[in-house]
Amino acid sequence: MPGARLVFAGVSGSPGSVHALRYAADLAREHDAILVPLLAWVPPGGDLAERKNPDLQLRQLWKDDAWQRLWDAVDTAFGGLPYGLRTWPLVCRGKPGQVLVSTASQGSDLLVIGTGRRGPLRQLLGRPVLRYCLGNANCPVLVIPPSELAQEAGHGLHGWAYRHRKRDPGKVGLPGSTS
Repeated sequence: MPGARLVFAGVSGSPGSVHALRYAADLAREHDAILVPLLAWVPPGGDLAERKNPDLQLRQLWKDDAWQRLWDAVDTAFGGLPYGLRTWPLVCRGKPGQVLVSTASQGSDLLVIGTGRRGPLRQLLGRPVLRYCLGNANCPVLVIPPSELAQEAGHGLHGWAYRHRKRDPGKVGLPGSTS
């Protein structure tokens, strides 16, 4: 990675992409590169549906929503923009794999992406963004597996319940506490 000038981190807001974003930030800091958190978006229903009935206000809402998802992921990863690191957040319209590959197009760039949750269904259906990036990128691609916590929370019925449970931070207590 010596000489990389831009470290792109594919961001979707998933726990795996947040983990990859943190890893990319560490690499960018270590190699004095610019961190580029990148979120790709496609209109609901796809580009074809949006082209049939174009609406500038809806298009702006979707773009604003994409920016909000990017800022939410950055806030989740770092609590705001990472201190002491040159950062260039970017939102682009298009399919994630194509956007990531076309944006991280220089040989000196580095593309960091998460693998997402593991499981039999995921293995059966594959990971199209990951496969596309690995097969088409002109720069090195670093694939970050999910964190141990994300793996643990993602398995079985208990994992489903854990992911879909609403939590109130004010009501969460530590075991043995009397609050």
